[in-house]
Amino acid sequence: MPNIIVTTREGEERQVAADEGLSLMEVIRDAGFDELLALCGGCCSCATCHVKVDPAFAALLPPISEDESDLLDSSDHRDENSRLSCQVNMTAALEGLRVTIAAED
Repeated sequence: MPNIIVTTREGEERQVAADEGLSLMEVIRDAGFDELLALCGGCCSCATCHVKVDPAFAALLPPISEDESDLLDSSDHRDENSRLSCQVNMTAALEGLRVTIAAED
């Protein structure tokens, strides 16, 4: 079970245990981070689970899909580290993953 570090919009960091096979969005939501809305429940049809991934982990993530990229384009806060947390599946290789919940649009 990998551990991840989640930083809130206010800068508070918290370590969370992540079950492999769950999406990053499910892990963050289930850990009680209410600011990650995830309104579509992980269907990649909104951008309310937007996170910024530490660049050190970018190469370990799956490539961004066209749908994910299009949804992130709707955010004023998108940058090169932006991902939708519903599109990142947790694996042992992501031990220590650091993400920051993106500002709300």
